[in-house]
Amino acid sequence: MLTTIMPEAILTAAEKYSAKGTHPLTAMFGRDETVFGEGYAIYCYFEVPETKSVDGFKVVFRPESPLEYDSITHIVPAAAWYEREIHDMFGIIPKGHPDLRPLVLHESFPEGFFPLRKSVKVNAKVRGERKYKIRTAKGEGLFEVPVGPIHAGIIEPGHFRFSQAGEAILQLDAKLFFTHRGIEKAVEGKTPYEALPIVERICGACSIANTWSFCQAVEKIVGVSVPRRAEIIRTLLMELERITNHVGDLGNIPAGVGFNPAISLGGRLKEKLMRLCEAVAGNRFLRGVIVPGGVAMDIDAALINHIREVIDDVTDGVEDLSIMFSEQENFQNRVQTTGIIRNRTAIDLAMVGVGARASGYAHDSRSDFDYGVYSELNFKPYTKSMGDVAARLLVRIGELSASFEMVDKLLDMLSSCADTALNIDLNYIEGEDWGISESARGSNFHYVALDAAGLIDRLFVRSASYPNWPALTVAVQGDIIPDFPLINKSFELCYACIDR
Repeated sequence: MLTTIMPEAILTAAEKYSAKGTHPLTAMFGRDETVFGEGYAIYCYFEVPETKSVDGFKVVFRPESPLEYDSITHIVPAAAWYEREIHDMFGIIPKGHPDLRPLVLHESFPEGFFPLRKSVKVNAKVRGERKYKIRTAKGEGLFEVPVGPIHAGIIEPGHFRFSQAGEAILQLDAKLFFTHRGIEKAVEGKTPYEALPIVERICGACSIANTWSFCQAVEKIVGVSVPRRAEIIRTLLMELERITNHVGDLGNIPAGVGFNPAISLGGRLKEKLMRLCEAVAGNRFLRGVIVPGGVAMDIDAALINHIREVIDDVTDGVEDLSIMFSEQENFQNRVQTTGIIRNRTAIDLAMVGVGARASGYAHDSRSDFDYGVYSELNFKPYTKSMGDVAARLLVRIGELSASFEMVDKLLDMLSSCADTALNIDLNYIEGEDWGISESARGSNFHYVALDAAGLIDRLFVRSASYPNWPALTVAVQGDIIPDFPLINKSFELCYACIDR
């Protein structure tokens, strides 16, 4: 239960609950509660590793109160994007915010349009104009290099503006959210089961992570525990999704320097894994398996054997990739000391996933929270301290080794599990709660609020990419533009995850 406070107490609350950075900001979002006779609210969740849970506060704005509060960004730097988004979506003003440019709503939206207010219809069509100014460094001899938003490939749009002094990057300003889909608005009024196909399509690479986080929240509201067999299958699917993405990244990162043998091997291994996903779920993205209350399908003995065979083959391939990386001197010269994120920066930005752990920040929801059967797998986060491209590469290789071992244990657990139940029926009731799971990029957090009819009143999704995108603009400082593709790929951040 969150502590309820008034706006004037937010700075004190931020100091207390952040515990000077030891309790990272997990999520900060707004909610329109006017339909309940209340005003607007801001929810702040902080992770508390000591209790394997989250804690925080709820800022309440009474109907007659001004929609403004003192920005907490100078206390909690990770709040910067959240506060900008809340301002975009609800019109609540964080006084003293260092950069209150629009984050989600671009120039084509009218001023005074706040889409997550209940007064705005789901299918509202608007067109307008607002100002947006790209930030650049100024001075004699400096110049700008614009990249995107349309790129020479099939990736989604994002605009990057480099400020250069010779070859060195002085500053990078990134403008994202070009294809924001309004998913949180689109699911309002739907049952959790009706919203499920939308949730699992937020991101193709994080289908399991998003679905599992969402279902956790719903199951907590209802107050049920899913069958043990379903928990084992969910954990297995999560590790298969992680392995598929990490292997794909091992083939994608060397594309930043044209290391073709590694690119080819990584691509071939990922294709084997995606075909395995199709054998498991009937599709290459593991959709349709996790449902509220458990899972929709079982994994039989024949499929268990098939998973073992493919994983054994991929394990050998990853070992080959690791050797290729370590023995290629030119490649090592490009990845070492490139794109550094220091430990303090990772903590301040509440980074997650590989990006955090490569900077010595052991932030992993598989060990920080109790869900699935991770507590039975003797799992410990794998970290490096250099914070560069090389470290992010090594963390992926280390995590793959751990995931291969976990898959082997999970398959044994599944074979010996006497529980045959896969799911339980849920009767949706009014309530609110959260769920979290560790995607390949880091933790995915979902907050779900159901109304008296059991329909979704508010869904908030914080993907792993959300807290890590701001770190990219820090990582490139002092490097050169030809290193940008390499640095960018080493984070492997997602546009779709934030364009929710």
